[in-house]
Amino acid sequence: MTGKGKFIAWLISIIVVAAAVFVYIKFYFVFGEGVKAGELNQIVYKGWVWKTYEGRLIQTGFKGAKQGGSIQSNEFEFSVADDAVADSLMHCSGKHVELRYKEYRGMLPWRGMQKYIVTGIESVAEADHTTEIPVTVTEL
Repeated sequence: MTGKGKFIAWLISIIVVAAAVFVYIKFYFVFGEGVKAGELNQIVYKGWVWKTYEGRLIQTGFKGAKQGGSIQSNEFEFSVADDAVADSLMHCSGKHVELRYKEYRGMLPWRGMQKYIVTGIESVAEADHTTEIPVTVTEL
């Protein structure tokens, strides 16, 4: 092999290793793990090619927006890769749940549409619906 051929072989090897490291970090490296709690709003089974379980958890309270001080919904959107966990969540809609999850930097279509993947259910309780919205009546 000539010097030019060796250089091209090394360059291709470096590019392949760099691409493999990038794919691993982006799609398979667990960036974070934790537990989120709130009221399970929905869990659905959907998708065009790969059907996945997608859910939404409504967390109590509000979070402020970074611009202008407006109020945003405090929702946690997630995917579920394990059929047993998804089946259990299907019976928990409207209940207060604590969900264990893993966070990835990118999503894979066969794993789900979100970068947060729920891996387990910590607890389930009836939702507390005692929140009252204050109403002000003004006379005309």
